[in-house]
Amino acid sequence: MPITTHRHGTGRRRYREVVLGASAHPRGEPPAVPRRPSNVVAGVVLDASPHLLVLSTADGEVRLPMLPGTTIWHGERGGLAALRPGREVIVRPSADGLGAARVWVDIGRVTGTIQACGRNTVEVDMGPHRGRTHVVIPPHALGHVLVRHPRLEPGYLIDVICVRSADGPMAFRPGTSQPGHRPADLASPEPGAAVPETMHGTATWFGGATYEPRPGSGGAGMGGERPFTLAGEAGVAYPAVDPEGEAGGCSDAPSGCVALPYLSIGSDLVLHNSCADRSSALPVIECGCMAARFCDRCVTCDTSPRGRLGELTPAAFVALGGDLDKGCFNTVLRNSVPRAAEG
Repeated sequence: MPITTHRHGTGRRRYREVVLGASAHPRGEPPAVPRRPSNVVAGVVLDASPHLLVLSTADGEVRLPMLPGTTIWHGERGGLAALRPGREVIVRPSADGLGAARVWVDIGRVTGTIQACGRNTVEVDMGPHRGRTHVVIPPHALGHVLVRHPRLEPGYLIDVICVRSADGPMAFRPGTSQPGHRPADLASPEPGAAVPETMHGTATWFGGATYEPRPGSGGAGMGGERPFTLAGEAGVAYPAVDPEGEAGGCSDAPSGCVALPYLSIGSDLVLHNSCADRSSALPVIECGCMAARFCDRCVTCDTSPRGRLGELTPAAFVALGGDLDKGCFNTVLRNSVPRAAEG
């Protein structure tokens, strides 16, 4: 029987605990007491009124009261009309959990290397796990995108926040500033560079787009385009997954501009949102080889050091206090050494 990622990751965590000990905190670092991640609801709209939002979720039907201050994003600030049945949403409940505080409708993100450009479309390679897609850049969004992505040319990186449409992902705003280098020109740290126990940088999110699966990528034969990640899943794509053995890394992934420890799929990371003061332990669910190609900063609440430390799934990003339409938050990352399960 094939070994699943969950079982494989659990075994590696147990081996690591035997070597490093069962402390839940890195050696020499006292446990922090940040706010816990908030609850997030991801689902498909069944019905919406000025007073109630009804969703179909993985756990069944969910009803969330609409509040006077509820904000709805659908490319820009939207109204109740954006909550059409069949559309996918991510909802951040209010602080008391009694209603919907923020709702993102059909939001997606495309991050990758530009392959070709048309009149109002850009073909993007999103990496070996996510395949390729095309992004529509409508005239009203082009100027905004060009301010932060002036080189819409093959070989350069692109990162845009999108809305799903019948024509594919439609860009509405840049997710970050375009790096001034091609991916192959990234200045990586020295091979012997020290890896600190606590790392500071940027956390972004990924998902919500459709792709054309590559042969042998695991997505072939799925019946056309499909979402490449479940919005409600909690996890992180990590830029330094070990490419050796069964760790799950990408053989052609760059080392990035930040010295990070090699980990495997199934490892746990503790990510702290410095802007919202929330922390959470998240499993590594994918190789974040595309995040390793970016050497940018986040300025959500301060100017972060350069480098992306992880790409979160939409639910994990929102749970840690991030706003999907802003695209990033300043983060602190450390390895988690969880206690062994009983037995």
